Amino acid sequence: MTTRYRVEYALKTHRRDQFIEWVKGLLAVPFVLYSQPTGVFGDGTSVAKMADEAHRRYAEIMRDVEMMIDDHISRQKQNLLQVQDANGNGGGVDINSLFLPTIPSKLGMLVPTAGPFFTRLPLEAAFKYQDRKRYISSRRYVAPSFNDVRLVLNSAQIMAVTGGALQLATFDGDVTLYDDGESLEPSSPIIHRLLDLLSKNIKIGIVTAAGYTTADGYYSRLHGLLDAIAESPDLDDAQKRSLVIMGGEANYLFRFDPASKHRLAPVERSQWLTPEMAMWSEADIAALLDVAESALRDCVRTMRLPATIVRKDRAVGIVPTDPSVRIARESLEETVLVVQRILELSSLGSRVQAAGTPSQRGVPFCAFNGGRDVFVDIGDKSWGVTVCQQWFGRGAGQAIGGENTLHVGDQFLSAGSNDFKARSVGTTAWIASPAETVELLDELADLMQKKLS
Repeated sequence: MTTRYRVEYALKTHRRDQFIEWVKGLLAVPFVLYSQPTGVFGDGTSVAKMADEAHRRYAEIMRDVEMMIDDHISRQKQNLLQVQDANGNGGGVDINSLFLPTIPSKLGMLVPTAGPFFTRLPLEAAFKYQDRKRYISSRRYVAPSFNDVRLVLNSAQIMAVTGGALQLATFDGDVTLYDDGESLEPSSPIIHRLLDLLSKNIKIGIVTAAGYTTADGYYSRLHGLLDAIAESPDLDDAQKRSLVIMGGEANYLFRFDPASKHRLAPVERSQWLTPEMAMWSEADIAALLDVAESALRDCVRTMRLPATIVRKDRAVGIVPTDPSVRIARESLEETVLVVQRILELSSLGSRVQAAGTPSQRGVPFCAFNGGRDVFVDIGDKSWGVTVCQQWFGRGAGQAIGGENTLHVGDQFLSAGSNDFKARSVGTTAWIASPAETVELLDELADLMQKKLS
């Protein structure tokens, strides 16, 4: 999965986030103009002045980007109204239709890959917050980095969803809640922070690529959290049941049930499938997995990978034949891109379709590099998060909106979609380790407390 190094790794187009790279490029200009790379024993006063001036210019740039995002959101709304009028105000709008060329935004022209924004982003305030933590303005030799911008965006998004807006928080598993291949143990500092979210009546969905068909598999990975919820004296029954597990990206739903052996009870697909998902043909799903399996076999043979094919009812992938052997990252990424391309060119796959779109061409899928393996799953995390939104919105008669949803994950680079696709259905925060998730949740709790007081 994505380590801090791999988040920074951006040597190829498919490994970059164009919006972050664009903001990073804007910040490079004042760094060059105002940084004073003098000797270590230079004038401390001049260094302080340099830092103040750099801080002012960085903050101005962030404010300008913030205003461009505001304009972009305004254009989104106008385009959405146009699409609804064209469709006779019918439900289900293709997310890509929000960017009709009739009313282009400046941000959309500068960064064509910029997706939808569900909330405005207070980037200036977020930069000032992160600058107090990371001393970005005080650096003379290292320009604002990819990770600096990523964390500023996280803080801005956290600021935007506090104050009562947040209703649902969804999380990836590996590298987000626990280290790659590990489990959420009772000693994890993340657990009591998740309990705090539940105590504030915020719903939680764990949307993971792990595709176990029975509850015991998820219990083995999440037992620390599940047992803590069941035994918590501070949560009422409704709050305890405000947790679901969505496995296999968007294929297996389990609800929390303290009376069950593994604290989880499976939910029949017929009870949670969206209307669009119900249209996916089982024959088409099987045929797509057949094509993916054939492509994976070709990659194993061509690159002589020490890997074994694993076929499941809703997924197919390769895993190392010897668990102690790591397949080279470049080989895993090559495999992902090959399989993606073959499926996209077939009449079966529809990777570009976002959750909630009115028309389908084939079956949506997600091919991704898991760090040690490669898997192709039916659906993707945009569908998994959408199911959580609809499941928890049943009582109110309306799904939880994207502006009231926060998805936290580690894989937001466009290659392989994993957490990347969740951007189309809710707000997101991009972390690089479970430790960053802890910091993010602390920041969220602190802001929520400040706004309450």
